[in-house]
Order: sequence, then structure tokens, then C-alpha cells
Amino acid sequence: MHAKVGDKITVRGRKVGDRSRHGEIIEVRGEEGAPPYLVRWDNEEGDHLLYPSSDALIG
Repeated sequence: MHAKVGDKITVRGRKVGDRSRHGEIIEVRGEEGAPPYLVRWDNEEGDHLLYPSSDALIG
């Protein structure tokens, strides 16, 4: 998975009824766009470090 600052990220819910989370990548800490990413989520306070799994979409 590769990303750049400003990319949008969506993490799908893992269980039936879970909502997807949407945010913006504000810092890429891995080499050449690799994780981890510092993400600012739309509906949460603060920034969160994310090591995305297969349920994450960048675009």
C-alpha cells in the first residue's frame, strides 16, 4: 500500500453494522509512501497512527 500526504483513506467496518471511517493522511512515516500513516479522521479528535490492513482503501 502506498499513499501521499493529502490522500483520503477509508477503513471499512469489520462487522455487520459497523460504519466505515473516513479520514485524510497528514503524514507518511514509511519509506516511499509505505505505512505507517498519520491520519486525521473526519469524526474523531486528534490524529492517529495507522498501519492499514486489507480493509483500508486509499484514493
